[in-house]
Amino acid sequence: MIVNADDFGLTAGVNRGIVRAFQSGIVTSCTIIASGDAFGHAVDSARENPGLAVGCHLTLVGGRAVADTRHIGSLVDRSGSLPSTLQQVLLKLVSGNLGREQIEIEFRAQIQAIVEAGIKPTHLDTHKHLHAYPRVFEALTKVAHEFSIWRVRSPFEPPHLEAPRGAKARRRPVEFRRRQAGALAMRMMLPAFRRRIRAEELRAPDFCYGVSLTGMLDGSAVGAIIERLEPGVTELICHPGIYDEQLERTATRLKREREMELRALTDPGILRAIRDNQVELISYRDI
Repeated sequence: MIVNADDFGLTAGVNRGIVRAFQSGIVTSCTIIASGDAFGHAVDSARENPGLAVGCHLTLVGGRAVADTRHIGSLVDRSGSLPSTLQQVLLKLVSGNLGREQIEIEFRAQIQAIVEAGIKPTHLDTHKHLHAYPRVFEALTKVAHEFSIWRVRSPFEPPHLEAPRGAKARRRPVEFRRRQAGALAMRMMLPAFRRRIRAEELRAPDFCYGVSLTGMLDGSAVGAIIERLEPGVTELICHPGIYDEQLERTATRLKREREMELRALTDPGILRAIRDNQVELISYRDI
């Protein structure tokens, strides 16, 4: 199992939470945001923890673009900011107002910033799992080849995932079912995604968890996932962090939930469950 922490570089508190979950818990990989407010702090933290695999968390949603905005006018607004919501990006894609070339330019700039900071990315994923959509995935595969990054996230959960007994998702059924419906709809793109993975000679985990449980990934949920793992490589997507004033001011819906995830990922009971179920913790370097 790969346990990947997204949003490295978002805030210093998120960075510290990810490092703690790596040093004292089950996190093995993370993905860094090139445009994050705490990008420099994340780079320093990565240097201090060379065992932590660091990939790129490519984003087309939220914050400022990294590329020269003169070349991505259909993607950004007049201030150089990316669309603030997933729905806005999808509307641009569906309407044909956002071409693959502009996505490539922004993705290329983000990866280049990470490489120039001294990090050799182990893998690629995207904020809001946008690379599940064909045009975005085509852009991602193009820059993946340019930078010789051969590993990518396959963000498709198994169907009919149930909220485990005692988990926070049981106490928030409407939100869980809404997120689950989105994950199931996204799963319709899995066959095309797998075909392109093979055609582009990329590598991805066999299974994925954490999409429906975003913001609800407590100890009960993590334990249930560990118990139902199938043979093969599974990625668990997580968002640990330390809540502080900077995070409260940041445009993310995951705030105090990040500390809940941090507690789950460093829980001694979860570490025992890993051993008892004979789960091998690996990173994206290992696939």
